[in-house]
Amino acid sequence: MSGHSKWATIKHKKGAADAKRGRVFTKLIKEITMAARLGGGDPGGNPRLRKAVDDAKAVNMPADNIKRAIQRGTGELPGVTYEEVTFEGYGPGGVAVLIEAMTDNRNRTLPEIRTIFSKNGGNLGESGSVRFLFQKKGYITIEKDKATEDQVMEAAIEAGAEDARLSGDVHEVICSPEVLAEVKAKLEAKGLPLAVAELDMLPTTEVKVDQRKAEQIMRLMEALEDHDDVQHVWANFDFEETA
Repeated sequence: MSGHSKWATIKHKKGAADAKRGRVFTKLIKEITMAARLGGGDPGGNPRLRKAVDDAKAVNMPADNIKRAIQRGTGELPGVTYEEVTFEGYGPGGVAVLIEAMTDNRNRTLPEIRTIFSKNGGNLGESGSVRFLFQKKGYITIEKDKATEDQVMEAAIEAGAEDARLSGDVHEVICSPEVLAEVKAKLEAKGLPLAVAELDMLPTTEVKVDQRKAEQIMRLMEALEDHDDVQHVWANFDFEETA
């Protein structure tokens, strides 16, 4: 199955545990602050901020936390200044790995990311080494047992999505980044329960690996995702699931 859909499923399942540890709050507060700094503090006129606020509400972040994060972004409250950083590298089997992070100290984050790669059978690459293998898309998943392929396909077409397909345990719906919010709303209006709805970097080509390599890659991705400065991790692997 697609490594991307496998990873999306794993992230969804571990989301509740991350929320309890507060890790997901930390990442979302950074995203809200950055979005407000770049596009203003009004979610109505700032799609990136609106998405971050929706994600925060979905994990029951208190409204005061959201408000303070926005105010830090707009400068109404003092706070740490973050910069967005992209890291690129290779995992086991030569799989391309793309990472988006937010840090207040690039000189601290860089060696820490390099160490995670080296401890998990990969290596950090140069800027531009793998980014060209990915493209930004809206990415939505619906668990396989929650809807039929025909239901998802019909709803996706009506909503303006580019593609819908079954991959492993989930239906995937792909759309252009600009219409993600619209497609999400239309699918929900059809009564489809969405597991994931986010902007993702989807691979344009995939590297086929065996089950053992796939598990190694997912361990690398989880170790990267668990780093406090890392916001997103993507990889371009594909594998056959064993029974």
